Amino acid sequence: MRRTAMLLVLLSIVTALSCSEQVSTNGNGNPLLAEFDTPFGVPPFDRIETEHYMPAFEQGMKEHQKEIMDIASNSDDPTFENTVEAMDRSGGLLAQTSNIFFGLNSARTDEKMQAIAREVAPMLSEHRDNIMLNEELFGRIKSVYQNRDRFELDQEQSKLLEEYYKDFVRGGADLNEKKKERLREINKELSGLTVQFGENVLKEVNRYELIIEDSEDLAGLPENVIETAAEEAAGRDYDGKWVFTLSKPSMLPFLQYSERRDLREQIYKAYLHKGDNDDDLDNKGIINRIVNLRLEKAKVLGYPTHADFVLEERMAEKPANVHELLNELWEPALQKAKEEAAMMQEMIDDEGGDFELQGWDWWYYAEKIRKKKYALDEEMLKPYFKLDNVMKGAFDVANKLYGITIEERSDLPKYHEDVRTFEVRESDGSHIGIFYTDYFPRESKRGGAWMGNYREQYYIGGREVSPVVVNVGNFSKPTGSKPSLLSWDNVLTLFHEFGHGLHGLLTDCHYRKLSGTNVATDFVELPSQIMENWAEEPEVIKMFAKHYQTGETIPDELIEKIEKSSKFNQGFALTEYLAASILDMHWHSITEKKDFDVNSFEKKVLDDIGLIPEIASRYRSTYFRHIFAGGYSAGYYSYIWSEVLDADAFEAFKEKSLFDSRTASSFRNNILSRGGTEDPMVLYKRFRGSEPEIEPLLRSRGLI
Repeated sequence: MRRTAMLLVLLSIVTALSCSEQVSTNGNGNPLLAEFDTPFGVPPFDRIETEHYMPAFEQGMKEHQKEIMDIASNSDDPTFENTVEAMDRSGGLLAQTSNIFFGLNSARTDEKMQAIAREVAPMLSEHRDNIMLNEELFGRIKSVYQNRDRFELDQEQSKLLEEYYKDFVRGGADLNEKKKERLREINKELSGLTVQFGENVLKEVNRYELIIEDSEDLAGLPENVIETAAEEAAGRDYDGKWVFTLSKPSMLPFLQYSERRDLREQIYKAYLHKGDNDDDLDNKGIINRIVNLRLEKAKVLGYPTHADFVLEERMAEKPANVHELLNELWEPALQKAKEEAAMMQEMIDDEGGDFELQGWDWWYYAEKIRKKKYALDEEMLKPYFKLDNVMKGAFDVANKLYGITIEERSDLPKYHEDVRTFEVRESDGSHIGIFYTDYFPRESKRGGAWMGNYREQYYIGGREVSPVVVNVGNFSKPTGSKPSLLSWDNVLTLFHEFGHGLHGLLTDCHYRKLSGTNVATDFVELPSQIMENWAEEPEVIKMFAKHYQTGETIPDELIEKIEKSSKFNQGFALTEYLAASILDMHWHSITEKKDFDVNSFEKKVLDDIGLIPEIASRYRSTYFRHIFAGGYSAGYYSYIWSEVLDADAFEAFKEKSLFDSRTASSFRNNILSRGGTEDPMVLYKRFRGSEPEIEPLLRSRGLI
């Protein structure tokens, strides 16, 4: 979904780990324990079985622990090379196994994979704590840090040292033994709770079915939506029926077009109650435990709240700065949303409806107003947005900006038949990396869209190790009569995730810990969100918008309608997003542990800011995976923080030309290639020449 795609945090509980080139060479039949004899060393997905993971995790932790002990017990004086750099090169097998396992557990999971995730999460947490709380190792890191002026470090080395030192301090290295032991217990429990939260949400989505038996109940639905629902039903052995699910490609078209208001209400309420049904998949108790444990951990480490702990490492720096931004946007966004709601109620009244607008009506009447006011029907656009063409359009933009080429390959192993594989090259033909795409929904995949790494870029022994990157989405699958056709929102999502992909592919860093998307959460969305700007430019739209049947380029009048309607419903979009961001900040700004009534807490937060009842928070607490099962706790605001950056950054291109080579080169060299090697605002100002202004964002959202 646009602007809510979550960057996959593959190593969220092993953030101290790094890659080395060395892994065990005797695999004993386990491909994870042998060198990958595949093109470019990509994972041998076709040979990896579920039973291979746990032995690889166990061996990886064993090898990594030995490497750490060798560093900690080194009798030589601590130096950058024998301590910091050595640590960054350690843990190769464990990081490799973690990348593959956690990537597939999100994209192609099953009960056995989930059982491994539950088992290995506390093991990894304990392993990480054994590193972070190792006094001898921290003593060496601290010695190098305190004597850093003696080592003549370059910028990247200095940043790596700084990050490791902060990791140890924030990981509890300076605590007394009693507090260290409590920190271990907290981390171990949190690792299991976050896994369970995510599993519950996925199971909730998979078990819901809106089964339609009478064709009259399909009134208003477009032909392709009906065809997809029929194929979904057939796949579930409901021949002759139609099935709609809680996956966005199924649910949203139903909410947009179905004339059956009662059925819209049914699926809408089912969506809102994920994880909130007082049953075995209920997440309220898990939320209580997570927020209280996070608060306790923050206080053990010397911070008043979890938000204070998290934001110390972000561009925002402290909660007050986040609240200031959210509050600055909230009132104009809410006012715009109220105006939109009034328009919809007016339409309801004009049509003779005797009811007040509700949440399950919003998508339906927004679509009707779009048709009436802008003469634009989402179904008018989809024939021009064939998935293959949109992908090529994104690739062509990257070529025009950075000179790179992206060519499909058929010789690389894949983990699912829907996956496609590409090689990315520089303009001179030299290899950059491998890019996977996985765009269709299935029960084994979590919802949403994201980018991940199966291998990050870094250097070892003077040789570059190239990245292996994946984009995952949940777009409508091809049917028997039509290819995959995207909505406009899907188009923006594809460009968004491809922007993350470029960040991971075009990085040029020596150390994996600083490479690619390993940057502050409120900076990481800049490369993704700026790509959406190109998708909205008429020149670019014409590059990829070709009718799937006739090959006709999208007519100018349709592009004009897209432009004119682009700011329509932005009140809704921004308000639901800001509500979720504010909810996140409140959950992680609690100062005292207590037994929370989750729904009452959420209701009070949203009532206090005046959220209108026709709009729900983009994520309710019980299925807010970003903050309770991902890496965005006290960080969901990051999308709008980065949107300030991306709107301002795109102005740099607009001031010259859409594909200005010097501006593109500066963006690549100062943003995409630099990873986390410097402070993000320093990098941004080096590209833009000054700190960002908020006005471009307000204009792009139609708020001024």
